[in-house]
Amino acid sequence: MNVFARSARVAVAAAKPARLARFYASEASTTDKLALTFVLPHKAIYKATNVQQVNLAATSGDMGILANHVPTIEQLNPGVVEVVESAEVTKKFFVSGGFATINPDSSLNINAVEAAPLEDFSLENVQAGLAEAQRALAGSGSEVEKAEAKIEVEFYEALQSALTK
Repeated sequence: MNVFARSARVAVAAAKPARLARFYASEASTTDKLALTFVLPHKAIYKATNVQQVNLAATSGDMGILANHVPTIEQLNPGVVEVVESAEVTKKFFVSGGFATINPDSSLNINAVEAAPLEDFSLENVQAGLAEAQRALAGSGSEVEKAEAKIEVEFYEALQSALTK
């Protein structure tokens, strides 16, 4: 039992019993499609669209999400979100970060800060950007400049890794 659930039960027990729901895949709906909503601050890439599977890079590890997945909330690492629309159609997006919420009704909400189709990136440009960021990180700039360069290095490394897979 997690700390929140245990603490909430103790704290609420005197006043009113708390019902802390816990869902498992067996308790979810039995659909074979995942309803995907994938949004950025300025546009929606998918809006409650039925897809077969979504693969993403979460801080807890890479995940493959199908219909009836156990509900959870995951923080996204910079990396690829792969949307398997059907057996014939797969689309890949590079995201800078965000959150994925897997709901008990076989819906998935992805909220990303920035995202772009993976095919929009050039490996040569990414490698040039990475080299520049590494020079800035190793340079004699201020602490703020070095922190920004470190973030750029991590971003370019993740993007380079995604493009070379």
